Amino acid sequence: MNIKPLADRVLILPAPAEEKIGGIIIPDTAKEKPLRGKVVAAGNGTKDEEMILKEGDTVLYGKYAGTELEFEGEKYLIMRQSDVLAVLA
Repeated sequence: MNIKPLADRVLILPAPAEEKIGGIIIPDTAKEKPLRGKVVAAGNGTKDEEMILKEGDTVLYGKYAGTELEFEGEKYLIMRQSDVLAVLA
């Protein structure tokens, strides 16, 4: 990965949005923004806050958390570790 987050930030690859619900196909305009994703890169933390998240963690985050960015055709979110709500086991 050519992007390395600084300090307490993480780079997340959002999970794809659901395309079908019970046989009904959802158009792109009505899809909900996914609220989970996979950490693909993490910073080193700060002197006050240790970095708990690591590459490969599947996480849940808030609906409006992070900043969207596109790199090599993929859409990512970059956010602070404190914006992540939970790590899925």
